[in-house]
Amino acid sequence: MKKLTEAQIAEHMKALPGWELGTDRILRKYRFKDFVEAFAWMTGVALIAERMNHHPEWRNVWATVEVELTTHDAGGLTEADMKLAAKMDELNRLD
Repeated sequence: MKKLTEAQIAEHMKALPGWELGTDRILRKYRFKDFVEAFAWMTGVALIAERMNHHPEWRNVWATVEVELTTHDAGGLTEADMKLAAKMDELNRLD
């Protein structure tokens, strides 16, 4: 998978409100009403991530899930990171 250029990253970020650009990664914090809702969302994301064969780094504390996306093999951000971020946002809107 090919690492995105800075211009490509900037273009993708326009479509990902709520996501922050870090060093070679994008980050977002999701807040839910409780632990069960957060865990249900994570389960949905896990199924999507497995189908994509692209897995997030994340941390869950009660009703909050902190997500970091990067492609380690590429040494930075790729299309897969941007697609997974969009899928996460889409799943969050469905709840």
